[in-house]
Amino acid sequence: MADPIYKRVIVKLSGEALSADKGFGIDQPTVERIATDLAATAKLGVELGVVVGGGNIFRGVEVSSRGVPRPVGDTMGMLATVMNCLVLEAAIERAGCEARTLSALAMTAVCETYNRKRAVKNLAKGRVVLLAAGTGNPFFTTDTTAVLRAAELDCQAVLKATNVDGVYTADPKKDPAAKRYERVSHQEAIEKDLRVMDGAAFALARENRLPIIVFSMADKDAIGKVLRGEGRSTLVG
Repeated sequence: MADPIYKRVIVKLSGEALSADKGFGIDQPTVERIATDLAATAKLGVELGVVVGGGNIFRGVEVSSRGVPRPVGDTMGMLATVMNCLVLEAAIERAGCEARTLSALAMTAVCETYNRKRAVKNLAKGRVVLLAAGTGNPFFTTDTTAVLRAAELDCQAVLKATNVDGVYTADPKKDPAAKRYERVSHQEAIEKDLRVMDGAAFALARENRLPIIVFSMADKDAIGKVLRGEGRSTLVG
């Protein structure tokens, strides 16, 4: 088996990835599968940080469109990411690997508060570090959070898990003629409005020369395959 290409990465999961095809809530078998994949990858010696969205529980942007102030809606969305991280933390530990949730919003009765030194120490100890509550600020997505934390923690790449095996010219589920990119630059991703991540995330990755690898989380050992250079994916960068 090939050695991992990268030794420290951020894995970005959508909240919807935890709900399987239900679209809402948490599908426990799916959580267990993802946790097993993360634990197996950590056991290869890869230092893993994980950023999870909260869209399976709450979307701040949607509630803001109905009259709630955007900062309030975004804060509620951050709390949803904490819940997802706590669910994953428990599942990763059941899979035989230590994990820690660090929240950008202080809630010491629930989990530790994020700071860079604490995160680096946990990574060095082989723990999967779950980075909750986004950046702790409204108006920033969890995609941007993933790139920000990767830059802060000296990660070598961001692994963006989706429901398709890379970046396409169009939605491959709607357009059978859509073609998958093997590689695309950050600038091209911005100019072509390839919406697998938001523009701010791509711009921040470009400034910090961070590659983003887009892959499907559907397969068994999906993260391990990406880190070994196997399977189908798109490299942005």
